[in-house]
Order: sequence, then structure tokens, then C-alpha cells
Amino acid sequence: MKNIIIIVFTILAITSCKDDDDVKVGSVNLNFNNSIENTSIIMNNTSYTNKSGETYTISQLKYIISNIVFIKANGEEFKYPTEKSYFLINEEVAESKTIELNTISEGEYTKIRFGIGVDQSKYPLHRTNNFIPTAQENEMLWSWSAGYIFLKFEGGYSVGGQENTDFKIHIGSHGTTLDNYKEVILDLPNTLNIKENATSRVVINADIAKIFDSVNTHSLSIKSDIQVDPENAPKIAENSATMFSAASINE
Repeated sequence: MKNIIIIVFTILAITSCKDDDDVKVGSVNLNFNNSIENTSIIMNNTSYTNKSGETYTISQLKYIISNIVFIKANGEEFKYPTEKSYFLINEEVAESKTIELNTISEGEYTKIRFGIGVDQSKYPLHRTNNFIPTAQENEMLWSWSAGYIFLKFEGGYSVGGQENTDFKIHIGSHGTTLDNYKEVILDLPNTLNIKENATSRVVINADIAKIFDSVNTHSLSIKSDIQVDPENAPKIAENSATMFSAASINE
């Protein structure tokens, strides 16, 4: 009987190893391109105009991308490991705008899903220890509260040629009462073919103008400092979820 049990476990172990060896994986680089009116952003010195007629410049633009999932046409999903799935996009740091994802299961994918910020199940800092130093270094943690800043958007604005005024938009969740985490699902422009030992590139455009003007319209003249704001922060978070689109795939 003992010999039979040993044989069974040996067969199971061999089968398991074989299954692991049969899993083929490739890599994907997600390139985030922040733009306004299809033109790449120039920080500080270039002015843009929102639908409220306010002219603004941008001095800081940072946001957190998390919980990345690739989806096949039949609905089957490949979820990138959660503990590795937190990234900071910083407009001023070119290399931060490329997210390198390895060991993606081979297959044909038609959609991608990701979060903006950190979802409530990880709040305030649960299971994101590897990301905390990055958030701290980039000042994406609230200094007075345990939690993340999901979107940091700062600069100056003026109306009708008046003197320039600073604006500050910091969006995040606070406890369980104010949840500004959003998920985005994008249709890919064509099928993403993940192949063994190959790297594909997906360009994702972010139209920053939609932070002000999308589902909601926000005027800086009405509110130029948005942080822990139960009225305006959810509206900005809703707008930010509409600014992404998948532009191209290179394999």
C-alpha cells in the first residue's frame, strides 16, 4: 500500500512539472502618452485652455496605475500578479511612462483593464509594501493620513488675462467613506498576440484635458484646490477614468 501511494505522488509530481513547463509566456510594454489635443504635453511653459475659458499651465502630473488585466475575446482573463501591479506614471520622468510586464500567458487578447489608484481592499497600505517607497519618493502619500494620492495634477491658471493663480488637484480615497478608485476597460485597436519569449508594445494615450472636461465640467475659478473634497474629488475621478485610449500595438 505504501509503495502504491509513493507511485501515485510521483506521477502527480511529474504531471505537475510537465504542466508548468508547458506554460508559455511573453512580455508587454505599456507606453503611456500624456497629451492634450493629440499633442504631447510640455510642462510649465506651454498654456492650454479648458472649456471654462481658463488658460492653464502644468507643473506636475502623476498618477497610479494598478491591477492590470488582459482579456481575451471569449472573456478569459490573465491577471498580472497583484503584489507587482502598482506603477507610478510621472510626466517628468520619461522611463516611468513605460510599464514593463513579464510572464504574460501566451494568447490573443482584445481588451485591457486597469485601475487608477489603489482599490479599497488594499487601503490604506495593505499588500503594497513594494510600492510604498516609490509613492513616498514621489510624494504620492498623504502626509497627514495613511493612504495614496491617485492623481496629482498641479499648475497655474488665469482667466481673461488676469494674474496667474495656482491650482492643485490631489485625488485619492479616504477610509471607506470616500472611494475615488476607478477601473478602466479599453478595447485594443487590434488583437494583442502574446508569444513565447517575445515582447509586444501597447501605446495608451491619456487625454489630460478630460480631467477638466468630460463627464463633468470643472472650472478652476470655482474651485482651484481639490484634495479631501467629497463633492468635487469624485467628479474629477470620474473624468480621469475617461481619458485613456489604446492607440497602437507593435509586436
